[in-house]
Amino acid sequence: MAEKVINCRGMQCPGPIVQLFQATKQAAAGDILVIEATDGGFKRDVQAWCRKTGNELLSLENDAGVLRARIKKA
Repeated sequence: MAEKVINCRGMQCPGPIVQLFQATKQAAAGDILVIEATDGGFKRDVQAWCRKTGNELLSLENDAGVLRARIKKA
């Protein structure tokens, strides 16, 4: 199982979700994707994306305006 960090700071919607989608295509099942974004809508977007795609949202934190999501690929 690998862990990959995706830096999407400064990107606006739909940039972070597009980057996450691209990264999941390259990842193996069970890999952890950590995505960091500053777009205010990212929290809602990543939760909906995980529900829709079946990937597991392990955590979602806000650290001084940087949203950090840890996602396990299904």
